[in-house]
Order: sequence, then structure tokens, then C-alpha cells
Amino acid sequence: MEIWFQKLIDVTAVARTREMFNGALTELARELGFEYYAYLNLQPVGTFAVSNYSPEWQDRYFSKSFSEIDPVVLIAKSTMRAFTWSSENTRKVKSRRVRQFYLDAAGFGIRSGITIPVATAFRRIAMLTIASHKPCLSLNLDLDPVAAATAVAQLHVRIEQAQIEPTAKPSIRMTAKQALMLKWSSEGKSMSDIATIENMTYANVNFHMNNARRKLGASTQAQATALATKLRLI
Repeated sequence: MEIWFQKLIDVTAVARTREMFNGALTELARELGFEYYAYLNLQPVGTFAVSNYSPEWQDRYFSKSFSEIDPVVLIAKSTMRAFTWSSENTRKVKSRRVRQFYLDAAGFGIRSGITIPVATAFRRIAMLTIASHKPCLSLNLDLDPVAAATAVAQLHVRIEQAQIEPTAKPSIRMTAKQALMLKWSSEGKSMSDIATIENMTYANVNFHMNNARRKLGASTQAQATALATKLRLI
């Protein structure tokens, strides 16, 4: 596995586009007998993935907010170290929703894998998973936690620096008025300024701004504006 992690570092250093990352990570996964890979960047708002999973599965994962119940994500958050997992654990799960999640994933050929989480800036988490259609892992893999974390941390940094377009992310739908309020806010305008510019009442501006803030899960107007800018909603 140490050689594999070094290969991951090497291809990460030269990849520039999503297509390059996809080709390199797919090939690396296959070297270990896995069909799939998934890089997941967990954010309070704006969690996104770069993966070769089925587009239908990726859309379902985000539309149904599966990251909130995904046992792999929960284990990654609690352990913060490389681990293996398998759908064989379904029998031990009490939650009907989680059992259904396992069944849905298996339907798309995702039954076992290796996941490597890393801590990122501002107490957030990113993780790389390589997955297989096999119900359990048959490889005797020696996972060096330091080598694993080092390689995935470099992958995370390169994806951030190259601003790789996600293959899947949550759909946050703003109305035209909400986007307009946030755009003016990003230009440094106060709500009183916006009311004057748009010939609206202060209460109306506040109404649209509060709705936009709630959609983004932001506690302040400034945070909502920053998130909307980062997510390219304005």
C-alpha cells in the first residue's frame, strides 16, 4: 500500500482537470481490485463529491442527504483514520433508513471499500473512498495511517487549488430576488442601500435576505453572502 499511496501523491501532483483526476483515480482504484473512487469534501453547506460512482447514485446521495446517515461518513468523522468497511454489516443495523441506504448503495455496485479521512481547514473533513461490488474485502491490506493521510491530504489540496468542478453537490435553489439581495450584499451594500437601489421596502429586502440565509444555513447576512459567493450562486 505504501507504493500505492506514493502513486496517488504523484498523479495528484500532475493532474490539472477533472478528467485527469478521474482517469488517474479510476486507474489507481483498479490496481487494488476496486471499481470506484469517491472524494467527498464535507462542508456545513456545500458538501460536494468528485467520483466515478453512477451519476444516478450521486444525485440520489445528495438529494436525499445521505451524508447525514452514511455509516462510512459517520465512522470517518468519529475515528479520523483509514478503515475498511462492508455491507455485510447491514445485519447489525437497527435503523430502517440506514439498512435501506446499504441496499440502495449495493444496487449501484457499492458493497465494500476503504475510506481515508483527513482533517482540513476550519475543522472540516475530506475523505477518499475506493469501493468494490464485492460484499466484503478479500485483500489483506496493510494500511499505514500516516502514509494514507498524507496522500489524501495532498489530493484534497490539489482538488481545492485546481478548483475541480464537482461531479455532484447539493442543489440549493435561490429565487431571483434572493440572489439579487445577496449579490448587492457582496458589493458591500447594506439592506437600507438595497431597498433604495431596488425601490423596495426595508421589510421586503429583509424578508428575501432572511429566506436566502435560511436556505444556506447561515447565521448572518455576511456568512450567507460569503457562502453564496463560494458556491457560485451569485
